[in-house]
Amino acid sequence: MIAGRGRQRIRPPRRGLHGDEIDFENTWATIEAAFREIHTKNASKLSYEELYRHAYRIVLKKKGEQLYNKVHGFERGWLASEVRASIQQLLSPNLLAEAQGAGATSPNERRVAGEKFLKGLKQAWGDHQVCMSMLADVLMYMDRVYCADHRRIPIYNAAMVLFRDEILNSPISVIDARAILGLINHVILDQIQMERDGDVIDKQLIKSCVWMLEGLHEDETESEEQRLYNVSFEKDYLDTSRLFYRGESERLLQDSDAGAYCSHARRRIYEEDERCKQTLLESTGPKIQKVVEDELIKNRIHELVEMESGVRFMVDNDRLDELNLVYDLNMRVDAKKTEITRAIQKRIFDMGTGINNDAVAASQAPVSVPAADPAEKAKGVAQEKSLNQQTVAAIKWVEDVLALKDKFDKIWRDSFDSDPLLQQAITRSFGDFINSPTFPRSSEYISLFIDENMKKGIKGKTEMEVDTVLEKAIVLLRYVQDKDLFERYYKKHLCRRLLMNKSVSNEVEKQMISKMKIELGNNFTLKLEAMFKDMTISEELTAGFKKHVDGLGEKDPKRIELAINVLTSMTWPLESMGGTVAEEEASRPRCNFPLAVEKIKRGFEKFYSQKHSGRQLTWLANMGSADIRAVFPKAVQKDGSFKERRHDLNVSTYGMVILLLFNELPTDKYLTFEEIQAQTNIPHSDLVRNLQSLAVAPKTRILIKEPMSKDVKPTDRFSFNESFSGKFVKIKVGVVSGGNKVESDRERRETEKKNDDSRQFCIEAAVVRIMKQRKELQHQQLVAETLGQLNGQFKPEVTMIKKRIESLIEREYLERIDGAKVDSYRYLA
Repeated sequence: MIAGRGRQRIRPPRRGLHGDEIDFENTWATIEAAFREIHTKNASKLSYEELYRHAYRIVLKKKGEQLYNKVHGFERGWLASEVRASIQQLLSPNLLAEAQGAGATSPNERRVAGEKFLKGLKQAWGDHQVCMSMLADVLMYMDRVYCADHRRIPIYNAAMVLFRDEILNSPISVIDARAILGLINHVILDQIQMERDGDVIDKQLIKSCVWMLEGLHEDETESEEQRLYNVSFEKDYLDTSRLFYRGESERLLQDSDAGAYCSHARRRIYEEDERCKQTLLESTGPKIQKVVEDELIKNRIHELVEMESGVRFMVDNDRLDELNLVYDLNMRVDAKKTEITRAIQKRIFDMGTGINNDAVAASQAPVSVPAADPAEKAKGVAQEKSLNQQTVAAIKWVEDVLALKDKFDKIWRDSFDSDPLLQQAITRSFGDFINSPTFPRSSEYISLFIDENMKKGIKGKTEMEVDTVLEKAIVLLRYVQDKDLFERYYKKHLCRRLLMNKSVSNEVEKQMISKMKIELGNNFTLKLEAMFKDMTISEELTAGFKKHVDGLGEKDPKRIELAINVLTSMTWPLESMGGTVAEEEASRPRCNFPLAVEKIKRGFEKFYSQKHSGRQLTWLANMGSADIRAVFPKAVQKDGSFKERRHDLNVSTYGMVILLLFNELPTDKYLTFEEIQAQTNIPHSDLVRNLQSLAVAPKTRILIKEPMSKDVKPTDRFSFNESFSGKFVKIKVGVVSGGNKVESDRERRETEKKNDDSRQFCIEAAVVRIMKQRKELQHQQLVAETLGQLNGQFKPEVTMIKKRIESLIEREYLERIDGAKVDSYRYLA
């Protein structure tokens, strides 16, 4: 019989009453243990996949909030108990005392203690980041699902916030409530200060701590402005830097010269820029630059410029590199470079005023006259020497101004980087002292300088050198405000150069006029060009007259050759050709020419009238010259023979008239000054100068003067010097004071009066041109436009413009508009 097994009942697994809770706690225990291993750097045996699956299941069972809170609490506890304690152990008593300002440790001790603290902090922060990165990987599903759905910040970010709260914002100790963050700031700032003082610090260590502060924020918004670096450290850094550089600037101003100050300031700017790149954040660069620039430059630039070793010293001693430093620093804090511009302008004006004063003093210096000279003689000699002295002073004035211009041009190029604003300032300053009311002679002096160079200054120079001289003259001319007065002097001096054949080169003269035309316009050079045109026409007239005389069939070997210059009266400055003020000589009769000269003179007048009927010629004997041959009695030669002496004399026309008086005079006879004047009708002043040339000048004593002295009196006697002998056959007899010299005070007043009269016509012409175009205009507008039109010629006074407007109203060119609210005028056709 087979026995069978009875039937069995299968039961379902028994469900525990709190199964879910037990599963979470057990799972969390596993996760927590793993996290602890991670923090203690013992994670090599952990399974990332297993840990991830545990966290995944918890979130899947809707326990994400519990997991998040557990992790958050674990991290808080770990930081508070483990990390904070390790950092607090790094805080030495000296370090804490130093942070309170009570320490007395050496810089090296502070550096070592500070680096030890920062290294521990860097290690803690680095470990925290690494650990939380691993934890975040495990809790990735929680971040992606739970945190996203419930708007909780990812666990990694939450852990960073915990580091801020539990470490940085925690007190230093139980008995010291100061936050560790404040100590961090203090240590970093102390390290930076040590570097400023010349010590070597661990820049990379500080950079790591700065990155920590950059990565943490003051609140949960995590905005750029709320970074701990910005809120906590950067503000302290800027504040302490401001105090440091303020104190340093005060010390440097007291202990250093301006050049050293500038070099130091530039070095500090560079150091702070490099510090932001290598140690801090580059975003701090512009902020710390402003602090340094404010404290070392902006707030001190005026004192720096005005130092005894400041801009004035630098300019005077050609410290171009130091001037460049000042310029660069000033430009950093002020786009207009106000302080350096003001200082340069003042120095130019002061130096220029000094040049003006030196010129005035040189021209007014007492003239030494031999004590034996009588009073009248001494007065004449003194006056002549004074004019020569003033002329030398005038040339030196221009040379000094040009040297000053060269000096500041070099400064402008090498120190100011050819800055347009500085160029304008330099130009204004030169114009200010050149046109100073206390120095009214710049126009005359510049013209004399050009005159001197045109007569002899360009001899032996290359074309480029000549062009340089001309350009320098044009440069000075740009500064002259009263260009019409310069034109008047230039015409006067050019006139003498052309008529007395003093100019070295007509081509250079024309080149100068071309430069003036480019600089000042066609109107300025019209009369100057007309003067050269007259000279060309005169050459043609001379050739034509010679051909005409040859055609008459006269074969006289002693015939006088005539070279004539016919001048247009409206073009040439005839009033300046008399040697003195024109009105002084106007009442005198014309010169009495010898018969032979008078004959050819009349012949030319007839020839000229045939070509130009209706024109009247006025002969200006004082501006002419003559070549005459003088034959002196036989004299014993070196070989014992006797031989006549012949000399070809180049004299003025007046000199020729005087010498020809002695042709028929017996050897033992003489002529007095009064007799010569009566026979020739030569004006007194011209006669004196010519007799001085013929009888007083050591190398050209064609005549004998009795008594012998440098002055010429009415009772002096003159006779032919038969024993005269010269080294050369051809001898040029220069007229005393015949060249261009500085005007006397009386002549200058006369020139200025004539110039003022001429300005009245210019002002009236400008007003009429404006009103003719505008028809009606208010008074202020008319004055402004008139000033604008005349600015290139001169700067008229407003009162003068008003007077000319009144004159035009009286002569019915303009009329006032009745009933107008403001003074207005209407043009009358």
